[in-house]
Amino acid sequence: MICIINGPNLNLLGRRQPEIYGSTSFEDYLQHLRAAFPELDIEYFQSNSEGAIIDKIHELGYDCPECTGIVINPGAYAHYSYAIADAISSIQLPVVEVHISNIHARDEFRHKSVTAPVCKSMLCGFGMKGYELAVRALYGN
Repeated sequence: MICIINGPNLNLLGRRQPEIYGSTSFEDYLQHLRAAFPELDIEYFQSNSEGAIIDKIHELGYDCPECTGIVINPGAYAHYSYAIADAISSIQLPVVEVHISNIHARDEFRHKSVTAPVCKSMLCGFGMKGYELAVRALYGN
């Protein structure tokens, strides 16, 4: 099982700034992703709360032996949440960070991710396809 964790405002995908994030909701994209990996259990979690995201990382890392990796889009938390970075570094699971937009082509504060250095890798600018690439990186398919 691989878990996708989306952070703040990503519950608005498909409605929020479609020129940047596209017009597909994550729930719709998740159906496509699950169809692309029918043999893989893909769990999905989204929260606008930093603490809930940390709790989910802890749960997956310590209490969910069937989880083999995490795909995380921490949203804006990527740029300042050392607490999420610490949570990621406290678990043994591989984590791939995803950003739908190219964070280096946007506002300067978005150029640095404090969570990416504790992840296996980071993908940005591939749109929703970044999630599929991240799953492939974790799943080896």
